[in-house]
Amino acid sequence: MHDNLHGMAGRFRGFLPVVIDVETAGFNAKTDALLEVAAVTLAMDENGYLLPDQSYAFNVEPFEGANLEAAALEFTGIDPHDPARQAVAEQEALEQIFRPIRKTMKANGCKRAVLVGHNSAFDQSFINAASERCGIKRNPLHPFSSFDTATLAGLAFGQTVLAKACDVAGIDFDGKKAHSALYDTEKTAELFCLIVNRWKDLGGWEMAIAHHYDDCD
Repeated sequence: MHDNLHGMAGRFRGFLPVVIDVETAGFNAKTDALLEVAAVTLAMDENGYLLPDQSYAFNVEPFEGANLEAAALEFTGIDPHDPARQAVAEQEALEQIFRPIRKTMKANGCKRAVLVGHNSAFDQSFINAASERCGIKRNPLHPFSSFDTATLAGLAFGQTVLAKACDVAGIDFDGKKAHSALYDTEKTAELFCLIVNRWKDLGGWEMAIAHHYDDCD
């Protein structure tokens, strides 16, 4: 048997998928504030099925000089200056999320983490920009590769909006809780796991392994 084809590292060519969502004060990662960040690590059971594992979430203080777009704040309902948010600095939030990601990578024999997000380029741009601002040298996430559940859901369910994709997929989705980084991350994690597991059930992953074995003969 080719053990490197089995387990989390084998399934995603050495990557550990980590589901991440951010809430922000605009669309420009360089100038607009990061206000919430959440991550869900994934695990794989003994049968090769993915499932959500641990969740991490932080409210984030706007960085010094950050732009706060009124329209974005109205959309998310976030008051960046509300002391009840118990917000932390960007660096603390990222380090508290990156630490368990590195630990999970090591436990799964993965060489790098890869961001899973709904319209992942948006979340990735804000994580990268915040990491750069904070001078974080050991960002475990790949700088440009990602898994986009909007694309995957469009393929699997004909829907690209998270709430609609979850509805078609049979995943409960409370619209009143949407646009919370933690809630959206947890629902994105459920969606990603369901799509990957359904592909496995359809024989796609097993066929890929079988073809690899044939090529090695």
